[in-house]
Amino acid sequence: MTTDASAPWLIAGLGNPGPGHAANRHNVGFMVVDLLAERIGGSFKRHGKAQAQVVEGRVGPPGPAGRRVVLAKPMAYMNLSGGPVTQLRDFYKVPTANIVAVHDELDIDFGALRLKLGGGDNGHNGLKSMTKAMGPDYHRVRFGIGRPPGRMQVADFVLKDFSAAERKELDYFVDRAADAVESLVTEGLERAQSAYNS
Repeated sequence: MTTDASAPWLIAGLGNPGPGHAANRHNVGFMVVDLLAERIGGSFKRHGKAQAQVVEGRVGPPGPAGRRVVLAKPMAYMNLSGGPVTQLRDFYKVPTANIVAVHDELDIDFGALRLKLGGGDNGHNGLKSMTKAMGPDYHRVRFGIGRPPGRMQVADFVLKDFSAAERKELDYFVDRAADAVESLVTEGLERAQSAYNS
């Protein structure tokens, strides 16, 4: 599957809307796109045609060499992410191969990254919703949050804030994930994987 060089990239950070969820593990996708928006000097605004907040801009080299991106935070809950992302895909005419979901991943150690194209949803409700809406052939930047301790339920774990120990390193790992997204968009999946898959 090849990406379309003339089309924009749609970078969807997955999370749950509302201040009560802002620091949850499940919202690390929002954290990454917030940082990307800061880097390109944009602030999120509600989209007129989709249930999402967006920032439009460019990443990579300054000027026309930079790649057009639409950064998005779906404003439906995580398990309904596919609807807003599909609305944005259609509005901006983005091919599925130019879509990136940035999301939390239980089966990877905290802070580690895995970049991939396509594949299953691994029980992640945001990916499940996106795949149901548009098929599986989009990119994923998977941000490791590790497994819940002891007998804690997965649902409770992902909806809790990062621990105090994790928060000490969180900014570094979010920064690295934002770098990985930029690398994916500007240099392609293979180069981004070799640099950031840990």
